[in-house]
Amino acid sequence: MLSNNLSKPTVLFHWLTAIFFIVTLIIGLYLSDMANSPDKNELRNLHKSLGVLVMIAASIRLVWRLKEGMINAVNSLPAWQANSAHFVHWFLLVATIMMPLSGITMSIGGGRSVELFGLVVISARDKIEWLQQVSSTVHFSSVNIVIAILVLHVVAAIKHQFVDKDGTLSRMLGKS
Repeated sequence: MLSNNLSKPTVLFHWLTAIFFIVTLIIGLYLSDMANSPDKNELRNLHKSLGVLVMIAASIRLVWRLKEGMINAVNSLPAWQANSAHFVHWFLLVATIMMPLSGITMSIGGGRSVELFGLVVISARDKIEWLQQVSSTVHFSSVNIVIAILVLHVVAAIKHQFVDKDGTLSRMLGKS
């Protein structure tokens, strides 16, 4: 068995990014079914602000991951599992940056400002139609893929914890 210890920043950045990302994703899914209204606009603004927080948290997490290196599995895994885990981890790292980045560039392309709870982070400019279209395509067409990979990640963590009993989930909760 490899070392179970994860640094406190690793655990903190993982859960901070995960919670912000999942809440933002849920709000985004809820928004897609709402009719246009003042309530939808308020919820959209919350979604966008949380997206900016995801971008910040995920960027810090990525820098930390590059500094610290990838997390080792608690047990030796068959090559297919190790490769799958490696892909899923990198996919989620990239997705937690690309989803908010595509949302931010969609706003910029639409001529709208980017705000963090009412504080303007990037001022509105002229519309850039192609940027809005490309960003919108990335943002909306990748949602189902991100959800599928996220569910796979959660199911794998639960399987490792309760079927393999290797302590993977405990380790990500800061326990070894």
